[in-house]
Amino acid sequence: MSKKIYIESLGCAKNQVDSEIILTIAKQKGYEVTKTAQDADLLFVNTCGFIESAKEESINTFFSLKNTFPKAKIILGGCLAERYNKELELEEADAIFGNHDLSKFADLLDELEENDEQIKLAPEYPDPDKDKDERSEYLSMPRSCYLKISEGCNHRCNYCAIPIIRGPLRSRPFNSIVEEAKRLIAQGFYEINLIAQDLGAYGTDFDGKSHFCELLDTLASLDGNFVLRLLYIHPDTFPIELIDIVKNNKKILPYFDIPFQHASQRVLRGMKRSGNTEKYLALIEKIRSNIPEAVIRTTLMLGFPGEEREDFDELLRFVKSARFDWMGSFLYSREEDTPAYEMRNERDHKKAIKRATPWKSELEELQSKITEENLEKFVGKKYLALVEENIQGEDLSIARIYSQAPDVDGLTVIMGEGIKPGDVVEVGIRKVRGVDLEAILIRKVY
Repeated sequence: MSKKIYIESLGCAKNQVDSEIILTIAKQKGYEVTKTAQDADLLFVNTCGFIESAKEESINTFFSLKNTFPKAKIILGGCLAERYNKELELEEADAIFGNHDLSKFADLLDELEENDEQIKLAPEYPDPDKDKDERSEYLSMPRSCYLKISEGCNHRCNYCAIPIIRGPLRSRPFNSIVEEAKRLIAQGFYEINLIAQDLGAYGTDFDGKSHFCELLDTLASLDGNFVLRLLYIHPDTFPIELIDIVKNNKKILPYFDIPFQHASQRVLRGMKRSGNTEKYLALIEKIRSNIPEAVIRTTLMLGFPGEEREDFDELLRFVKSARFDWMGSFLYSREEDTPAYEMRNERDHKKAIKRATPWKSELEELQSKITEENLEKFVGKKYLALVEENIQGEDLSIARIYSQAPDVDGLTVIMGEGIKPGDVVEVGIRKVRGVDLEAILIRKVY
């Protein structure tokens, strides 16, 4: 009787890809993947270590699973395990496993079988050509998946712990990405979401220049019924030629995820970013003037050291002018070993975050109104939608059109029967409901 593994994947989509690779390795070692923790012999918590709240969620999740299922073995893995591998004193964990060389998970499974003592393992990245990228397990909704094109980051923004956790930029070999895309298309995936810390930086570690547009052109030229969605492009190094590539290729969704973080030049310089309100609004205008149907998502940070009310007021004006379709916001987290950590002490940090918390609410309230107004442009038009799930007992389904990225944006509720998760259908948008769209089914496409 085979043993069963359950994984709790926290944090970003890049972590999810790691979880899928880990599950695939476990299957190759004879484990059965289960979707419920209560059935598992082995629990794996794939943690996030980016900001304080994510670290707290990771530890709380670990102890919740450990206390609920004490007989199962449990592994703390992911970014938290990588960042604090040597320092972590967590005797409840059977193993603490870093996330640089996932291929070593096979060895860890062998050691767990033979060893009752805690195992700590954080091997360095392997040769890029020997990286594990095979996946037979996927954690996304049907016919949607993520394709990671690089790891780590060279931007080294002053607040960011990602280079500490994931290391410098490490672009995957060009052909390796293309071959994986072909496999995904052959498996029937319709939506392929390209992810990295910064898509636009792809290949700059090869020869100093970006090869992302070349890669995107190649991926978009592949045969098959699929679309590409681009997630995470740094605004200060945004490849302008990308706009024409998206405009001229229907397989690339006109969806731009650009984390501006702020608009005040003073705050941005403190973050070690080179933009400002004028530059960022010019980029937004260039995208929209060339691609009127473009959807733009951003992320903004409040409470960074040095931010004053006048900086926040500038950010409010920026958001009013930019009229983002979607926006996420978060409070600055004071992370040790980052340059920003020394910009203020913990006492002043807590005071600043207390002041910035209502600013965050004010910003989100403003953006909510803008999002609802922007959604009206979809009403009365037809779009292709990827069905995610059916609502039990009703002729309703949950789906997403091109303007809605998985997990972070609103959804499209379809009225109609005879469709199932994974179907690509044509819908007519009838109305806006909050941040969601209501649609009627026109026909099934494929």
